[in-house]
Amino acid sequence: MANDALQKVGVRFLTPGDTRLFIGRLGSLHCIIDKIDAYANVYCILTFPIHLPKQYISVQYSDDEGKEHEIGVIKVLEDFPKDAQELVLESLRRQYFEQVITRIHEVKSEFGLLFFDVEIGERRVEFNMRWQHDKALEYGKQGKVLLDTFENRYVIPKLEDLPQADRNRLLRYIYW
Repeated sequence: MANDALQKVGVRFLTPGDTRLFIGRLGSLHCIIDKIDAYANVYCILTFPIHLPKQYISVQYSDDEGKEHEIGVIKVLEDFPKDAQELVLESLRRQYFEQVITRIHEVKSEFGLLFFDVEIGERRVEFNMRWQHDKALEYGKQGKVLLDTFENRYVIPKLEDLPQADRNRLLRYIYW
C-alpha cells in the first residue's frame, strides 16, 4: 500500500535486477538502470538516517547546472549484491561524517548555543550546537545524535555507556 502511494508521486524503486552500480574510470560512482539510463557521479542520501540507515536510500546526481535529481530509491540495501552494498556504503560515508562521542568533559550554555568539550576516541574536540529540540535527535532507543552549527553529526550510541558524570553534564541541557 505504501509502495503504491510512493510510486504515485513519482518514486522509482531501484532493485538489484534493474540497477547496476559501479565505479567509473575517474573513480566516481555510476549507475545504470535497465541497461538504458546511465548516470555519472552519483551519490547516496539517507532518507531515514537514524531509524532506517540501510533502507530507503536515495540515489542522486547533480546536472551540469548543479541541480540535484533523484534517480531512485533503494528500498533495502541488503537485497543488493555485496559489491553494490559496499559502493553505496562508501558513498554514504563520504556524505555523512559522524563522530562517536566517548566522553563529555564540559557543556556550557550561552547565547542560545551549547558549547561542548568532548572526546572522540583518543582526541579531545570542541563544537557548538543550537539549543533546539531538532538538533538533538534520538539514535536508536538509547542514544543521541547531536547536530552542530555546521550540521556535523556527533553520535552517542548509548547514553548508559557514558560515565554518570558525563551523562549528567549532557542531560542538564539535553533532557528530551
